[in-house]
Amino acid sequence: MANQTAPSMDLKAAAMLLLLAAVWGGSFFFAEIALGEVPPLTITLHRVFWAVPILALIVRLKGIAIARSLRIWGAYLVMGALNNAIPFSLIFWGQTQIESGLASILNGTTAMFGALVAGLLLVDEPLTTKKITGAGLGLVGVAFIMGPGVIFDFNPGNLAQLAVLGAALSYAFASVWGKTTLAGQPPLMNALGMLTGSTVLMFPIVLVFDGPPELGLSAGIWGALLGLAGFSTALAYILYFAILKRAGAANLMLVTLLIPPFAIGLGTVFLGESMGAEAFIGFAVIALGFAVTDGRLFTIFRSKPRSAC
Repeated sequence: MANQTAPSMDLKAAAMLLLLAAVWGGSFFFAEIALGEVPPLTITLHRVFWAVPILALIVRLKGIAIARSLRIWGAYLVMGALNNAIPFSLIFWGQTQIESGLASILNGTTAMFGALVAGLLLVDEPLTTKKITGAGLGLVGVAFIMGPGVIFDFNPGNLAQLAVLGAALSYAFASVWGKTTLAGQPPLMNALGMLTGSTVLMFPIVLVFDGPPELGLSAGIWGALLGLAGFSTALAYILYFAILKRAGAANLMLVTLLIPPFAIGLGTVFLGESMGAEAFIGFAVIALGFAVTDGRLFTIFRSKPRSAC
């Protein structure tokens, strides 16, 4: 039997990966604009609600069957909470206290959290030294960002940073939940199902805490909300699964390192944001943690042939 090679990153996959990083990085930018008139929980509702009809149309055009099992829809409800409702709400609230670029950097710990949680909960993804070391480096990077004063001088900015880290941890649990309950379902149906589930969850939460959503918003705010839903959610999931099929999960995870530069660039150019050196040092350490967790960089160095003498 011929050996199967792992999917490779060709030019088209690389272009799609950059586009995915741009639209996901843009989510922090869109959210920062929307926060000018809309509270965080309501932004989450707008993001998932308007993405549902877009993905429903794509699913219908592709002829994908709609799931009918109550068990599957129950799984979608949990997935919607872990992968959308909880993390989106935490990140958007965090952005009321910290810069969009900083939020994107802290969100970059998702890959390390994901590897660690999978190692603890999934039998086929054991906890390894690389995963533990990568997670440790991620925590060191977070410590650089938050600073030593956090122990004695805790403030709303620190709480916001913890909220974004909580979002990253929620994404990690969502990944495990998806693998154990939804692995056999069509990927785009999974995206539609969890967004529908998160919409169902967010409606009563928003009504209780924010009241009925205000629709008389300015054009710029509506543009940001529709950008969140159309580009950073619906288009993002379409790209995500296309890259996963074409280049594989390992290559897809590289998007983790590409999102912050887009978010920081948009925040700097259009929002006038600036971050201290500690944020960039922290990002470098988190990126190193990702490289250790991923492992391919060091494999390349080990396998590099020696030149002939």
